[in-house]
Amino acid sequence: MNGSGRASAQEIADVLRERIRTGDLEAGKRLPTQAVLAEEFGVERGTVRQALRALQDAGLLSNVSRGSPPRIAEPRSSRNEPQPTMVGLAPRLAEAFAAQHVRIDAVSLTAETLRLALSEPLRTIHAGHSRPESIDVRILLPSRDIALAFPIPVDGRGDDDPVHQRWLQMRNAQGQVLRHNLRSLRSSHGIEVRVTFRALPFTPPVKLYLLNGSEALMAYYMVKRREEMTESGTTMDMYDVLGAESVLFSFERGAGERDAGFVEQSQKWFDALWETISSDLTLS
Repeated sequence: MNGSGRASAQEIADVLRERIRTGDLEAGKRLPTQAVLAEEFGVERGTVRQALRALQDAGLLSNVSRGSPPRIAEPRSSRNEPQPTMVGLAPRLAEAFAAQHVRIDAVSLTAETLRLALSEPLRTIHAGHSRPESIDVRILLPSRDIALAFPIPVDGRGDDDPVHQRWLQMRNAQGQVLRHNLRSLRSSHGIEVRVTFRALPFTPPVKLYLLNGSEALMAYYMVKRREEMTESGTTMDMYDVLGAESVLFSFERGAGERDAGFVEQSQKWFDALWETISSDLTLS
């Protein structure tokens, strides 16, 4: 107790942290409401909010929003295990969208995986479980004018490269759908949304997702030889990557110096690319 005879925010956070450690508050379950906690500890709700922010910064709470009590986060040992991108990305995005101001930065070959993974946080918004005030998404994609490292035809590039045209069509279509899905939140929920694309002068060897400046998710593009049938019935033999199957590694700012350093340097790398060698990109 502090000098006033009431529990401080730090003391409340310590009590709740111990309850989480001992299992009295189970992973995946919601905390009691702020009103219940304020009554239990004999404090104002503002003090409870400070305690919850401390637990959130420590990575002990997830789905923190103004509309409902947060959930107890899964133990880091399981949260940080590498997972296929489509398994690990969607729930992390859903947690990120519980923030008041959402910021997502991404570097990828196309926006396909991000578009698919965003279906979960969009569902939570439409279901009324989360309601951010603003969403700012910045995406770096390869320029249409460069010679991509992949995907490429096995027998080399020609003047009319169907593999490059296939990639370009996918890049543009997936980006346009992603932008439309997010911008529709303006009219349906009054959320301020900004989606911006810029073009890179190189093929990214990895995909990177930065969530609210607090988490970095990275996966290597694994190049494979595969065949694909075109609409005309011909076969394209190519070196390509299957981005949704790439293994996603997670780094959290609150998980120690190593993870915090990776998140910070990844954000600096993205910002440097965005502000220097990238160029305007039109999805057409």
